[in-house]
Amino acid sequence: MHYQIPTHLQAVILDWAGTVVDFGSFAPTRIFVEAFASFGIELSLAEARGPMGLGKWQHIRALCDQPQIAARFGRVPRDADVTAIYERFMPLQIARVGEHSELIPGALEAIAACRAAGLKIGSTSGYPKQVMDRVVALAAEAGYCADHVVAADEVPRGRPTPGQALANVIGLGLDDVAACVKVDDTLPGILEGRSAGMWTVGLRFSGNYLGLDYPAYQTLSHTLRAEQRERIDALFAPAQPHYLIDTLADLPPLIHLINARLALGELPSH
Repeated sequence: MHYQIPTHLQAVILDWAGTVVDFGSFAPTRIFVEAFASFGIELSLAEARGPMGLGKWQHIRALCDQPQIAARFGRVPRDADVTAIYERFMPLQIARVGEHSELIPGALEAIAACRAAGLKIGSTSGYPKQVMDRVVALAAEAGYCADHVVAADEVPRGRPTPGQALANVIGLGLDDVAACVKVDDTLPGILEGRSAGMWTVGLRFSGNYLGLDYPAYQTLSHTLRAEQRERIDALFAPAQPHYLIDTLADLPPLIHLINARLALGELPSH
């Protein structure tokens, strides 16, 4: 018995907000602003977006660790402060997540193409299970059902560690992490896939880094889109994604390309 490089992909593991649903990733960011405001702490939408991709408690902790935000508390924010904000965040998020639950244009078609290529569909999210259950139900009503879902609080450690991605490998019964491609719109989500030993694809325009809704995105000129690609590619660079595309609609050609690389003996670590 000896190791054999997989010859084709077996699964694509998709993020949720900013990848499959919620173009611009507005559902979590606006609730962060509201949750902080309920404690008298002003938070801009841009600041709220900063640590996107982490689990939500960890996201709030990362925000509180930023000097300009910590200064608004008048003291160093403690874990108890983070938990208090998180406990305010959770019911707001559960109640309001449906306001930004629309499928991203082209996502269903891309997922159908992946299934036609023989791939299973896994998924991970920075949302805890309480919120994820609501997101999954709304997506199902719109026609999207992943084969496996792993929320941030269903593993001991979430992104950027590989726990959620690896839980999908187990849950989907896959043979090799190198037969998986992780797709995400955030740096922690790409690092999740990288640390799991998977192929990785970053999304430029549908998620957190552009931060526009779909109608606003459509109005961008060719020149502005090119400028934003350059800016966002630089933001993704520390995670070293294997590929960068604009939205999930651009994924199917990459599946064939990665399969060709696997057939030549290439691995994600190469």
